[in-house]
Amino acid sequence: MKHISKEDIVNIPQGVTVVAKSRVIRVTGPRGTLTRDLRHIQMDIQRLSKNQIRVVVWQGGRKHIACIRTVCSHINNLIKGVTVGFEYKLRYVYAHFPISVNINKGENSVEIRNFLGERVARKVQINDGVEVTQSTTQKDELVLSGNDVDMVSQSAAAIQQSTRVRNKDIRKFLDGIYVSEKTTIVKDY
Repeated sequence: MKHISKEDIVNIPQGVTVVAKSRVIRVTGPRGTLTRDLRHIQMDIQRLSKNQIRVVVWQGGRKHIACIRTVCSHINNLIKGVTVGFEYKLRYVYAHFPISVNINKGENSVEIRNFLGERVARKVQINDGVEVTQSTTQKDELVLSGNDVDMVSQSAAAIQQSTRVRNKDIRKFLDGIYVSEKTTIVKDY
C-alpha cells in the first residue's frame, strides 16, 4: 500500500551546523566537518527551523518508507561524530603464538605478524580519517578513533576479518583480533 507522505524529524544540538542541499548533508561541529551523499534515495530533506530537519517521502511503499529512518540515523551519526567522535577497541586473543601488531603511520596501515605462528605478515589498510594507536592502559589492545563511524567501523572490521582462522576448527582455534568495545572519544556524552 502506498502512503501519501511519511516524515521524521532530526533535532540538531547546539553548536552543530547542518546544511542539506540536493540530498547532500554537510555537518560541521567542534570536531570537524563530515559529508554524506544521499542522492541515491528519493526523498525530501527540508529545514524546519534552526535546530530541526525534516525527512519526507511522498508516495512511498513499505521499503521506501523504511529509508526515512535510515537517513535520520545517518544524519544522527554525522552529528554524533562531529561532537563526540567514535572509538573502537580491539583485543588480541592468542593461545600459544603471541600476535604482534605494528602500526605504519606513513602508509596508514596495520601489519599483523606471528598469527598462529605464520611467517607471512598480514597488512591491513586503514581508512582515511581513522587514527590507530596501541592502548597505554591495556596490554594487547588497539584503539581506532575518528569522526566518521563508517570509516572507524570498517577499519575495525577489516582488521578483525584479516585474522579469521581458516581450514581449522574455530571452536578450538580462537586466536584473532576482535572488537571488544565501541565507545565515544569524548567520555562525558
